[in-house]
Amino acid sequence: MFKAALVYWSKTGNTLKVAEEIASALKDFGISVDMMNISQDDNVDFFDYDLICIGIPSYHWHPPKQVDTFLRNKFKQYQKEGKVKLAAPKVEGKNAVIFCTYSGPHTGINEAIPVGKYIGQFFEHIGFNVLDEWYVLSEFQGSEENSTKGKMGDIRELPNEKQLAEIRTKTQEIAQTISST
Repeated sequence: MFKAALVYWSKTGNTLKVAEEIASALKDFGISVDMMNISQDDNVDFFDYDLICIGIPSYHWHPPKQVDTFLRNKFKQYQKEGKVKLAAPKVEGKNAVIFCTYSGPHTGINEAIPVGKYIGQFFEHIGFNVLDEWYVLSEFQGSEENSTKGKMGDIRELPNEKQLAEIRTKTQEIAQTISST
């Protein structure tokens, strides 16, 4: 059976909301999904799965410190195990999707893209095929000013049902692609 791990970190619930939608869509497609919160479960071995979906918020165009520490520790572990190889050859059947929630009150999506690219580099270095990066505009929790007067306009109550439906569709497309290979 095809196995996926949905690994996420969410402080305010925005990233968790997206993670739950992705997990639901994968399960509806018949894919086994293990959901793991980086704060609570850091023992995941990415190589045990066919697909890793990793979700993080953007904090000042960086991943949160907890996520960075988690990935750096994983990288060191995989280096010791000889899984980080020169020229980063692809490992057959190992795929990743990165999703990043952001508010972008200052520069919009440009605050999130560096986070997705950074996380993607981790997976490329261990030989995973990064299938996509998804950026999900989300409410700036705890600040009405940043949620209403920033570059993105009024982003209160995001992600909303429309955004989650788009994530579901993208997830189904990924599931279809990888299950047919």
